[in-house]
Amino acid sequence: MDSHYRDIQHYRLRPRRHLSIALLFFAIATGCNQPPEPPAAQPAATARQPAPAIVIVALGNSLTAGLGVDESQSYPFLLEKKLHADGYDITVINAGVSGETSSGARSRLNWVISSLAPDIVILETGANDGLRGIDPNLLRDNLNGIITVLRDNDIDVILAGMRMPPNLGPDYTRAFAEVFAAVSDTRRIGYIPFFLKDVAGRAHLNQADGMHPNADGYKIIVDTLYPYVKTAVDNLIKQN
Repeated sequence: MDSHYRDIQHYRLRPRRHLSIALLFFAIATGCNQPPEPPAAQPAATARQPAPAIVIVALGNSLTAGLGVDESQSYPFLLEKKLHADGYDITVINAGVSGETSSGARSRLNWVISSLAPDIVILETGANDGLRGIDPNLLRDNLNGIITVLRDNDIDVILAGMRMPPNLGPDYTRAFAEVFAAVSDTRRIGYIPFFLKDVAGRAHLNQADGMHPNADGYKIIVDTLYPYVKTAVDNLIKQN
């Protein structure tokens, strides 16, 4: 914090050799034969501290990385822009890696923490686990492991839920979706029930592969995420 200092000049009266008789009698009568005290120094003005900058890391797979769209159309970029428009001094870092599973996210977590120093992590992972038919119990273990490490480093977590298409079978899709809800309930963290809400399955909001959002789809995703992110940011500011 910058401090502003005010220099106070001290003045002293020098007796004149030819003081007028009237002024001399006035000084004697009133007892004001001492030089006046210098003005009291006023407290230095204190600069108002701006709210501390916050770093949000978007940790995820191709849905976070923004596969197939320009960087300026990815959700981390749009989220930062929306936060800035609301007056928040926040940096959102895109730490998405296309094709990554929850095991991959867990393996690079220490690097993310040490290199990017996040205050909040939006954890979007697991879609590639589901598409590969990986046991939901492994996904659950990885999510819990990631959350534990983040919390041990005083980093807030927002978990983005994911769902699988019905062609993988009702038992698997149900077990997969339940992992995210169960982890969020147990760990008591911020939870977005479905990252692709109002986007999944809508051709006009997705690219030709039907799986990755297009630019319009990412705008809707940011609208879905924003209330959860804003709540986490406001809570963090209050704590500080």
